[in-house]
Amino acid sequence: MNRLPIRLLGLLAFGALLAQAGHLIAYQLEFGAAAQAVQSQGAHEYFPGFAKTSLGIVAAVVLTSLLLIGAARLLPGRPVVVASRGPSYVSLLAILFTVQLAFFIAQETIESLAAGQAVPSALDLIFVGSAGQLPVAILAALALKWLAIRVDAALLALRAELAVEPSAAAPSSLVLPLPELAPVSALVGSCPTVYIKRGPPAILRA
Repeated sequence: MNRLPIRLLGLLAFGALLAQAGHLIAYQLEFGAAAQAVQSQGAHEYFPGFAKTSLGIVAAVVLTSLLLIGAARLLPGRPVVVASRGPSYVSLLAILFTVQLAFFIAQETIESLAAGQAVPSALDLIFVGSAGQLPVAILAALALKWLAIRVDAALLALRAELAVEPSAAAPSSLVLPLPELAPVSALVGSCPTVYIKRGPPAILRA
């Protein structure tokens, strides 16, 4: 199965979640101390809960990745070998920043239309959005590259540890062979009295 489409979809979803952190920074830069009040009124009323949920999912993903890395490093006698260079940092940064900025612009446009207000100009949205989304994308791309390399190595180590090795074939017979008995005739010649059958005295057999 080709993992590229799956990883690309995951990266797009991750960028959409990170856009909420950039949204917070953008509003903080634009409105200052009044940013929190603006983001919790009218068409923006949904935003505080949505932002908390998005950032909570991001934190859960990061924590799960760290747990996988830690579990792999605790395996006895199996070191975690980082053999991959991981995805390109520039590619990660470009994809995350593009997704975050696009999501921010779409979000602001929908909020303005829902509130019956004029939609801000594209230049304003790009400028304000870039100021908030770019720092988040820079840090997120660094963290994602670091995690991607080590999570891949940890998964390989865990998969190798949990693989069931075929058991050795059982021996066809567990019966130990008995030593061969020497011919009776040979023993009779060397010790004839041992093989004389006991019975009544000859006088009684007459």
